Amino acid sequence: MTTGFDLIYPPDMSMQVSTHLNLYLQNTIHSSHPHGDTAVYDALVRLAQPFSTNLPLIDGHGNFGSIDADPAAAMRYTECRLTKLSADTLLDDINMDTVDFLPNFDGSEYEPAVLPAKVPVLLLNGGAGIAVGMATNVPPHNLGELMDACIEMVRGRNEEREVPDAKLLKIIPGPDFPTGACIIGKSGANSLYATGNGGVVMRAVMHLEEISSGKKSKRNAIIITELPYQVNKAALLERIASLVNEKKLEGIADLRDESDRDGIRMVIELKRDAVAAVVQNNLLKKTALQSTFSGNFLALFGSGTVPKRFTLRKALDCFLDFRFETIRKKCVFQLNKVESRAHIVDGLLIALESTDKVIDIVRNAPDQASAKAALMDPKTLNPGLSSEQADAVLKLQLGQLTRLNGDKLKDEKQTLSESQSTLKNLLTNDAAVRDSMIEEFYTLKKRFATPRKTKIMPEEDEVDEIEYIQNEQSVIVVTRGGYIKRMPLKSFQTQNRGTRGKRGASNTMSNDDNEVAHCFTCNDHDTILMTTQSGVAYGLRAYQVPEGSRTAKGAPIPSVLPVKSDDVITSVLPVTEFSKNEFIVLATEYGWIKKTPLAAFEKLSSRGLIIATLAEGDRLNWCEKCTDSDDILLGSTRGQATRFSASDLRPTGRTSRGVKSMTLKKADTIADMNILRKEDNFVLVVTTEGYGKRVKTDEFRKTARGGSGVIALKFKAGRVDDRISNMRVVNEDDEILLITSHGVMVRQKVKDIPCQGRSATGVLVQKVDVKNGDSISAVSIVPRESDNDEEEA
Repeated sequence: MTTGFDLIYPPDMSMQVSTHLNLYLQNTIHSSHPHGDTAVYDALVRLAQPFSTNLPLIDGHGNFGSIDADPAAAMRYTECRLTKLSADTLLDDINMDTVDFLPNFDGSEYEPAVLPAKVPVLLLNGGAGIAVGMATNVPPHNLGELMDACIEMVRGRNEEREVPDAKLLKIIPGPDFPTGACIIGKSGANSLYATGNGGVVMRAVMHLEEISSGKKSKRNAIIITELPYQVNKAALLERIASLVNEKKLEGIADLRDESDRDGIRMVIELKRDAVAAVVQNNLLKKTALQSTFSGNFLALFGSGTVPKRFTLRKALDCFLDFRFETIRKKCVFQLNKVESRAHIVDGLLIALESTDKVIDIVRNAPDQASAKAALMDPKTLNPGLSSEQADAVLKLQLGQLTRLNGDKLKDEKQTLSESQSTLKNLLTNDAAVRDSMIEEFYTLKKRFATPRKTKIMPEEDEVDEIEYIQNEQSVIVVTRGGYIKRMPLKSFQTQNRGTRGKRGASNTMSNDDNEVAHCFTCNDHDTILMTTQSGVAYGLRAYQVPEGSRTAKGAPIPSVLPVKSDDVITSVLPVTEFSKNEFIVLATEYGWIKKTPLAAFEKLSSRGLIIATLAEGDRLNWCEKCTDSDDILLGSTRGQATRFSASDLRPTGRTSRGVKSMTLKKADTIADMNILRKEDNFVLVVTTEGYGKRVKTDEFRKTARGGSGVIALKFKAGRVDDRISNMRVVNEDDEILLITSHGVMVRQKVKDIPCQGRSATGVLVQKVDVKNGDSISAVSIVPRESDNDEEEA
């Protein structure tokens, strides 16, 4: 593009193929680059590859290579032309004396020293090169972010202030790679921008899907949709296959490439007993799915012969200085043109004012030279014209010597006068040039900017991730089939008692995957403690649970936590703060209970931790917070309940079994456990068939731990299969969310449910389709808006 401008094909022309492209390459070799056509063609091919450059400068048609490192087709099979970006930002001002032209390598022609670029192309599309004892490797960046940074720095120059590094790094947080993927942390990019040297950690974008394997069976699979920059997909697949064959990578059953013209899709099918999180970590450690871009900012400065290391600020400053000088040179060129034209217009207006005299002079002149001399003589025509004005008058046709044409010339003179004033202002006023630059950058951003492709994720040890998450209220649902999802609470409106409710889970009932096991409300900043039936606890933030719609199935739990395939999440507890005065109370299905300090779980991570030793066949089902001043209320499925003081439980270690909480009758098990506090007024009792009531907490007297308890609810006659499903401590101004095993949800006010004695049978709280096997699965208290607002404040 630097030579043979008559052979450059703009974006509005048709593609040029075969002979024309060969002619272009040969002209480049002859005029500017005395090497083989392979080097020139390879450079052209890279400029047309969308996976190599953020915004390609060449619009290529045909085979220009692939992300699998497939070579481009021979030049006789490809077509190309300039993109709109390259034509408008690199060559738009080339003929306005904006840059210097120097002799080429043999002095036969002239070529521009640089192109009058309107964007920092080196930062935009990046570049790599190696020379004697030095190398450069500049990553690509987002055009919109570059333009925003340029605008902010130009404004700073106008206001005589320097843009702080923190603000500059906020505008340009990191590279934006054409292949997308993720950047892990900002420390590498910050080092690269501040010193000119640093490593940016890139990670592939992947997620977990459940895919069909055979006729009826299903398996989990890791789906990779975006790769780190400059990673060869074919070589990556070969590397993964090699590691699997060498037994260095476990848990992978199959590997295939389903990529097409719509994008990348690599499928890594997992074995049935594999933990997805473990396989993902091993893939990141042992393959190029996570790699580092080693940036090295080195470029030629000055006259183009001095290599220097530069920072992000220095690169932008250098570009802005260059653009400032380019606009000034363009103004000088345009001013000369405007002044020249204004001089001609003045002459034409003089001729129109003396039309008869001019015609008489021209008619009586023996030749054109005599006519020109007469027009320039003040004695013949007052005032006399200049040589350029006389030539312009002689070129006029008689039809142009009209009053209408005179009005047009006067309007043109006015326009030229305004242009002169504007251009002179740009030549004398630095602030005006900078304002012009800001307007130009805004225009380029609007025309060519694209959304950021590369997401920036926090490092594992970075603690400021939560600052970017709004602390909104959410509903989290865990199904018996091992799926989990998070839904905004605002998607559920308050309804009247006894209504059917809104569906809160998928209605596909071909299996037990959609039966709701746990449903609770929390704030997105809360820590979610999840315990399994085998006594293992996991911890993660609520916002880390994948969000889904009311009818979505949710994400497989193994994609969120490394839960074993034969283990089940049995208890979920949201924790806002880990207080030293609070404890965790754990209860099992067979009635065993233990108390452990809450602070012991503060550093609980998604890797998991053993928190209880269980008897054979027993399950850890409940996990609640308490203090020594609280009471513990347990209810059984057969309608019994017991209450005793939490201080009666001695704190024990994580791996202890605990003590007996309640004596259970044959075939009876624990239905629910609650913590009673002094301010608690009611206990809500709900059965599996949708009946419920409020009972005053005072009716449950304290007894010694280990007793058989008192009656909590009597079942209606004929409801032989009905059982207590949930017991929840509530206040009269609370709202609850009920959900059935088929995923039907209803939100209603507690005060709409009548208060009855312990021996009462209750009223219909929610209609349940018992005939089709539906039942009440969970009852959750809706957090109050005021609590959330105070926490955010």
